[in-house]
Amino acid sequence: MILRSCPFCERDSIIGHGRRRKQAHDAHHAWIRIRRGRCHGCGRTFTFLPPLSFPYTHYSLLARCQALRRRFEEHCPWEEAAPTLKDPNRMPDPSTLRRWSRGMDVSQPVRSFLRQTLACLAHWLVPDGQADHEAAPLSAVPRILQVLWPLRR
Repeated sequence: MILRSCPFCERDSIIGHGRRRKQAHDAHHAWIRIRRGRCHGCGRTFTFLPPLSFPYTHYSLLARCQALRRRFEEHCPWEEAAPTLKDPNRMPDPSTLRRWSRGMDVSQPVRSFLRQTLACLAHWLVPDGQADHEAAPLSAVPRILQVLWPLRR
């Protein structure tokens, strides 16, 4: 899905500008193809990531969820909490798994993880100035759902 409205010049001038590959390791993927777009108004280039792949990451949100569930619900040590991946040679280091949980409330891992995920999605999906930062990330949920709902298939 390519958004047509440029967040910088606010014109409907974004057109397709090719594809590229990105790492998104989980049980079903090693690499994914993602779309790029270019605004003819201001000349900026955009990358359209799927909802389960955050920018600058090598593991999908599904893999992160699986690792944190194993750690906090099944009480596995970090070394055994690694997610199941399509490419078994790409297992994350235990220090990477610990970093994924940084800032989480371990007494309520599900709520804490959801809060962190929504905050990250709000940062990438809601234009600056449109989110209520006092109530964030929950104030961004309707906007996030508006963007993600067409991608549900």
